[in-house]
Amino acid sequence: MGALTLLFPTDLTSFLDFLRQHGDVAYSLVFAYAASHSLLLALFAGYAAHSGALGLGTLIVVCWFGSFAGDVIRFWIGRRYGLRLLDRFPRFERPVQTVVRLTDRHYAWMILFHRFPHGVRGLAGFAYGISRLPWSTFLALNFVAAGLWSGAIVSAGYAFGQFSEKSINNASSGLGLVMLVAFLGLSWLLSRKLDQIVERY
Repeated sequence: MGALTLLFPTDLTSFLDFLRQHGDVAYSLVFAYAASHSLLLALFAGYAAHSGALGLGTLIVVCWFGSFAGDVIRFWIGRRYGLRLLDRFPRFERPVQTVVRLTDRHYAWMILFHRFPHGVRGLAGFAYGISRLPWSTFLALNFVAAGLWSGAIVSAGYAFGQFSEKSINNASSGLGLVMLVAFLGLSWLLSRKLDQIVERY
């Protein structure tokens, strides 16, 4: 059982200790997930930063560049292969064309906020590549937007860590884990609500 706990931490304190011991791996994982704009992982990483398992400044930079790089890659794919890929995968055509229409009308707002709705964030960079948006405009706005997203989400997780620390003395308690799951669940529900707003267009 001890070996299993060492390989797969089974409580919050053990998991945070695992992150402290394997920081490089953790940052690499966060970078990869930030490229897909994973809200839940970035929030949890912010929580882990408050516990001292990860560095807050380093974490924000890692999420920033991961998020930026992910959309640059998707933009390039959309610009080079977008229409051909939509012909091959027609089920994505409607959501992608919705984002393209929104981008043509409100490109600045779309780039600033597309990372938050769950159903949009994975397709938006690809859709921007299909749209008429110039590379230079996209790169500048995407860099700013990635930084804002990273700072906001990681800081929200960090702030939750401060709040929970005041409420709970033992980070491994069942109540601490329940509060963390509830916080992440609320964040997911908010992102789904943003999805519904976007779908109205």
